Amino acid sequence: MITFLICLTLLVLAYIFYGRYLEHVCQIDPKAEVPSKRLYDGVDYIPLPRWRTFLIQLLNIAGVGPIFGAIMGACFGPVAFLWITLGGIFMGAMHDYISGVILLRHDGLSLPEIIGHYLGGNVRQVMRAFSIVLLVLVGVVFILSPAGILANLVPAVPRLGWVILIIVYYFIATLLPVDKVIAKIYPLFGAALIFMAVGLLWVILTGDYTVPDLTFETLRNYQPNADKMPIVPTLFISIACGAISGFHATQSSLMARCVNNEKECRKVFYGSMITESIIALVWAAIAMAFFHGPDSLAATLAEHGGDAGWAVNEISVTTLGVVGGILAMLGVVAAPITSGDTAFRSARLIIADIFNIEQKSMSRRLMISIPLFVVGIVVSLVDFDVVWRYFAWSNQTLAAVVLWVIVTYLFLKKRNYWIALFPAIFMTYIVSCFVFTSNQFFGLGSTPLAYGLAGVLTVIICVVMCVKLRRDGKNHN
Repeated sequence: MITFLICLTLLVLAYIFYGRYLEHVCQIDPKAEVPSKRLYDGVDYIPLPRWRTFLIQLLNIAGVGPIFGAIMGACFGPVAFLWITLGGIFMGAMHDYISGVILLRHDGLSLPEIIGHYLGGNVRQVMRAFSIVLLVLVGVVFILSPAGILANLVPAVPRLGWVILIIVYYFIATLLPVDKVIAKIYPLFGAALIFMAVGLLWVILTGDYTVPDLTFETLRNYQPNADKMPIVPTLFISIACGAISGFHATQSSLMARCVNNEKECRKVFYGSMITESIIALVWAAIAMAFFHGPDSLAATLAEHGGDAGWAVNEISVTTLGVVGGILAMLGVVAAPITSGDTAFRSARLIIADIFNIEQKSMSRRLMISIPLFVVGIVVSLVDFDVVWRYFAWSNQTLAAVVLWVIVTYLFLKKRNYWIALFPAIFMTYIVSCFVFTSNQFFGLGSTPLAYGLAGVLTVIICVVMCVKLRRDGKNHN
């Protein structure tokens, strides 16, 4: 329990102190003109109250990742607490905050356009396609996961029925102005999500549960197939949302078009990520405690086909009762749905920015949205586990790319770029490791050769980036 409480405290303190330091690094200007007012269009550029932008951003980024990912990450043991906390503070929240500020200062343009601005035109072209593919994968993942949960809650409606209903909602939310659907219903979903986290936290603190602490004895891999699921890189891929997630930066452009003042960025971007880390921390703790340790959790999940949704239902209903469990499950369902709809919305805006298609008229929005959803429906027919695995790696790869964007931005601004450089190198190594170790790619397993090749690739990328930074620095001066 001590490790959990220390980590929880560190996350809260990080928002107060490290968040303010990042404001200093970014030289926040409360008097600066923001795109929501200067570029107001009544569809995507709309000023919204700070509490709304915070809740929308939280729900945009908090899909099943901080819940499902945290449960699966808890199978590695208490080391998951360490990754969620340190990753959330120094990587994820920093990544979300500074990328959000950058997007705000570039008129809320789609993420690939910003990547291209700082990393070059060739990278822009690659990231345009990469981001659209990732967002479609996110949308599909966040169709199938809540549909499965809802089918368990309401057996009278088959899973396919829920899939159809969710797709219809996604289509409507993608098309309509941001203040018509998203800004109105998200606060209700946000309340359910926060209730879920607070309720489970209360259970942990007052219930008869034992949360394992991180010690030298517990610092090990509790997975039954540890050789196939090594902590490096699998833990850092499994727990993305809650620690660091590239998907978040694609969502930040939506709220960058809605904030009223640069001062709001700490609460909207850094604060929402810290909140998500707390949610992930709570779910990792309750999962280990409820199933009597990470080894028992891993074994039980294996018996149920690795279905984290089953674990969520068991934990929620048992610990919070029927009514509380239903409210908690509503939060679990709402989180992926509210991330899925904005994933498709972000994909629409990326395509619109690529081809310079105005989005005031409904016909232009339909022109992009209909083909996008057709592709999404086709992908939803693919096995969920396959979609999830490629989504997880793509997500962390995008995070590494965005971290390099942040490094470049801070370097050119002559600010402290070291706060982003170390996370960028770390995440580059993690995604490189996955390429060489995972059966999805080269399949070398957790061998010295795989880790060595990942190291070589990371060094090459770092050298290329150093050369680029020196060249850009000279040109910038």
